[in-house]
Amino acid sequence: MGTFINIGNAGFKRIRNSEYVDKSGLISVVNGSLFTERCFSCVTRCRRFGKSMAAKMLCAYYDHSVDSRSLFTDLEIASDPSFEEHLNKYPVIYLDMTEFVTRFHDDDIVGVVDTRLREDVMKAYPQVESQEGDDLMDCLVRIAGETGDQFVFIIDEWDAICREFKPGTTAMDRYVNWLRRMFKGVNATNVFAGVYMTGILPVKKYKTESALNNFIEYSMVEPVDMARYFGFTKEEVRALAEKHGMDFDELVKWYDGYQIGDELSMFNPNSVMQALISRRCRSFWASTGAFDAVANYIHMNFEGLKDDIIKMLAGGRSSVDPTGFQNDMSVIHSRDDVLTVLIHLGYLSYNWREDECYIPNREVAGEMVNAVKTTNWLPVINALNQSKQLLQATLDGDCEAVAQGVDVAHDENTSILSYNNENSLACVLSIAYFYARNDYVIHRELPTGKGFADLVLIPRKNVNTPAIVLELKFNCDADSAIDQILRRQYPAKVAQHTGDLLLVGINYDREKKTHECQIQRWKKEE
Repeated sequence: MGTFINIGNAGFKRIRNSEYVDKSGLISVVNGSLFTERCFSCVTRCRRFGKSMAAKMLCAYYDHSVDSRSLFTDLEIASDPSFEEHLNKYPVIYLDMTEFVTRFHDDDIVGVVDTRLREDVMKAYPQVESQEGDDLMDCLVRIAGETGDQFVFIIDEWDAICREFKPGTTAMDRYVNWLRRMFKGVNATNVFAGVYMTGILPVKKYKTESALNNFIEYSMVEPVDMARYFGFTKEEVRALAEKHGMDFDELVKWYDGYQIGDELSMFNPNSVMQALISRRCRSFWASTGAFDAVANYIHMNFEGLKDDIIKMLAGGRSSVDPTGFQNDMSVIHSRDDVLTVLIHLGYLSYNWREDECYIPNREVAGEMVNAVKTTNWLPVINALNQSKQLLQATLDGDCEAVAQGVDVAHDENTSILSYNNENSLACVLSIAYFYARNDYVIHRELPTGKGFADLVLIPRKNVNTPAIVLELKFNCDADSAIDQILRRQYPAKVAQHTGDLLLVGINYDREKKTHECQIQRWKKEE
């Protein structure tokens, strides 16, 4: 057993000794790529989404220096036709780039990596002689030629150097050339049965072409056939909730909401497991280490980025084109670049069918609010801070306070659309009631059978507060908004969720640019 080659299965044993959600089906996808043109894989996802766990699982499965059968016999992969064919059949090289970037900060970091790996590999093959001036690839070519062995190379946090060293630096140039030397030369397919790189960013584009365009990309934007292995599915979280006696609906509210490829409901796995351990749901997102970068990106405010963030905090979606991003977090040229980075970091989810992004859940929304608070967007910050008071005023039936609160929110957030626009006001109201998302599911234009209520707040499970139905009017009066709610029988529809409702009518006077509010309590008849 070496430091980098044939490191064994101890890492995956620790994982199996803990609470483990079976993601071994990923092995079948990798097995299908071995010894093919698709044998070079770059699988990237955001922090705390199981990247290192997957890498350790692959090490345990492929490493020919150990017997890992008992670790996999009860898992999904054991029933796959390829299971026996590749189980513990290959010399495995495992490289975690974070071990180097945390220790070495000069331009020779790549030389250190190559030397350390080469020395370790040659110890595992004492019968093969190296020559003066050999680098790692020279040694691997010689080993493959003399022994017939072909390697599985696994790199965890492959992009750590890309995040630590800026483009154009000597270290970055050397790293890109080293990757080309290892994986794009004519000998690569003779040396490697398969290569699996994982990290946050897809393969870095270098100048105008991809440095490694022979790699198959699997990312938060393009997961291909690995989507269900990127996070926890709803069925997996439901089973965990039942096992641990946790409220499944709370886990949904906090950690669900990611769309990854065609998987429409994916959970942050680390946060789910942390919630199970601590026995309560809260934000575990701040520990991902990306907060400062996110705050900096938001502060740039490219092309109205602020308005996009406001819209998404209010539950809306923003268009995004991720194709122009250069896969480099230090090279940001546009609003689309910022949104794409936030998708890769997990702060936004991406709907590839509509080319839209959105904030997935309460955990991330809270961290996005924290990021906004570090900027100079004082009107947005004030509106978010006033949101709690607005909700309480609504629940208290304080019409004057609600009208004043909507006045402030409207004045401070009208850049989203035009000031005298009904859709703009509805969006602003969503922002104004942002705080309500802690206890409510908020619907814009909820279908009610005889029309669409403008804004409906339905209390979450185990929340003992009334539902709220808001109707907007322009140049009328607030009483007519209440009348419309009753006339179109909105309460009867919403009462399916809860019997206790607050009907809120808000009228906007376009000339005076002021709001009027009426609030009426409605109870379902017994």
